[in-house]
Amino acid sequence: MKILLLGSGGREHALAWKISQSSQLEKLYVAPGNAGTAELAENISLDLNDFKAVGDFTIQQDIDLVVVGPEQPLVDGIHDYFQSQPTLSNVTVIGPTKEGAQIEGSKDFAKSFMKRHRIPTAKSASFRTDQLVDALTFLENQKAPYVLKADGLAAGKGVIIESDLAKAKKALTNMLNGQFGEASGTVVIEEFLTGIELSVFIITDGKNYKILPEAKDYKRIGEQDTGLNTGGMGAISPVPFANREFMDKVENQIIIPTVKGLKKDGIIYSGFIFFGLIAVKGDPYVIEYNCRLGDPETEVVLPRLKSDILELFDGIATDTLSERDVEIDLRTASTVMMVAGGYPEKYEKGKEISIENTDEKTTVFHAGTIIKNNKVVSNGGRVIAITSYGKNLETALKTSYKNVEKVTFDGAYYRKDIGKDVL
Repeated sequence: MKILLLGSGGREHALAWKISQSSQLEKLYVAPGNAGTAELAENISLDLNDFKAVGDFTIQQDIDLVVVGPEQPLVDGIHDYFQSQPTLSNVTVIGPTKEGAQIEGSKDFAKSFMKRHRIPTAKSASFRTDQLVDALTFLENQKAPYVLKADGLAAGKGVIIESDLAKAKKALTNMLNGQFGEASGTVVIEEFLTGIELSVFIITDGKNYKILPEAKDYKRIGEQDTGLNTGGMGAISPVPFANREFMDKVENQIIIPTVKGLKKDGIIYSGFIFFGLIAVKGDPYVIEYNCRLGDPETEVVLPRLKSDILELFDGIATDTLSERDVEIDLRTASTVMMVAGGYPEKYEKGKEISIENTDEKTTVFHAGTIIKNNKVVSNGGRVIAITSYGKNLETALKTSYKNVEKVTFDGAYYRKDIGKDVL
């Protein structure tokens, strides 16, 4: 198979790493890729928002399958573009149609979907720009802390949690007055749930599904989950509290109703679904859906997938996903994200990265890197993810942290407490 993988982050390097192990692979292209994917595939300079350019390259190189890493092209309708072009309609796209991607692209859509299909989630109400007075009145009648979510994609910054009512009202007013542009033209006000979070992933053809390893990520920049939200500072898999009883609840109360609900609503969906969950007194609730794999969770989920990922993609292409096997590595995987100094606020790029020989249980995934003048340099806020295996969480983390010391760049920062909360 000839594969085109779209994206440039740690998730895409992990996908490229997994795809490159397949016996079915003939050629792998990554667009635009990073310094890590360059070691496994041919990086191609393509604008992911230019669907015609992506389509033209697909035709020129006789690509069989396109794997869409990030959410934006899916929300913007890249799958639909391929379906609409006679020369591209036979190419399998791993990633949902524009309508399916609304589970991530619109919080209001996702909430309505969950309500309609009786999927457990926090109680909520949605308000448009012209409903500010009603929204403020609704907020006054809620209990603190107050959860405000911009309806659309806001680069991970669209969720505000405030304990003070006056501050929450000001934040709500700012959001509905265009703080996040079109993304906050509608705002979802949500009940705050107290519990512990985790991420569950499936791959689906819209009818059948396979459950992938679950993970727990760490969003805050500071240790003990303090400071600003980031794209993720590390992750672990498996999640100690996600035992068989809990995962049975996840499957029966959330996964099955979601897949059946998509089918019932006539939504064409092929690809990954990421369930952002919270465990409240042993019961799972959906915080959010994503229409793709998570990052940095992919960096611990795919290392634990023993099955050939192209077998699963081929299952989607040939409508035989139900016949494919998913085999999981019983070892623990942990990843620690090394970020640029100053991230998630102002930070510098272009810092030269030195990577010494890491041990055999460790894989270095590149997140924000490029090759410049034959050197690997930083090109983003989250720079490198250090993923290691262990017989348990303690040994996996010990190996990750030992190997973090073998990667150096000016201003590098990482959290030293990944996984400590569940040890």
